[in-house]
Amino acid sequence: MINPFKKTYTLQEQNTFVFLANLKLFSELNHKQMFLFLPHMHLRKYEKDEVVFFRGDPSHALYLLKKGEVSLDIDHSDSFENLTRVGPGTALGESCLLNGAKRLLNAFVTSETAEFYVIPQGNIFDIFDGNPKIKVKMLEALAEIYNSYNANLFNAYKASGGFFNLSQVYLNGS
Repeated sequence: MINPFKKTYTLQEQNTFVFLANLKLFSELNHKQMFLFLPHMHLRKYEKDEVVFFRGDPSHALYLLKKGEVSLDIDHSDSFENLTRVGPGTALGESCLLNGAKRLLNAFVTSETAEFYVIPQGNIFDIFDGNPKIKVKMLEALAEIYNSYNANLFNAYKASGGFFNLSQVYLNGS
């Protein structure tokens, strides 16, 4: 039986839900919960070699890569070491879910163009304030992501006898 009072979503909204559901941070949210983020998802376009953010910048937004490729690097001794390159369907800047966090990596566009949905931290926190279940689900997902990075770090350390390249940590990242 069809419920006439049930919220229906446009095709564009449904496509956005599919995109979000494939991201670890949003994978446990239902459509009603994801819908709360839609008004705050601003599409931003970047060109090749444009900086998305630098290591040490305040983490004030979540970047969801819709199109293109981005290099995640760490800088040391006046040079950059590439840790990994990521493509569409990747969330960058997850640390914005934590108050007062700073960026740990540099993010540069490596494709001709890249498109991101950008969600400001303030909007995320407003959603969290009114929806503790969403906050719990997303922070649990963040903990799983960070746990995966730690597991990769320890595995790389064990496999190399303590000498390894940091890019090994991100080979199996989420």
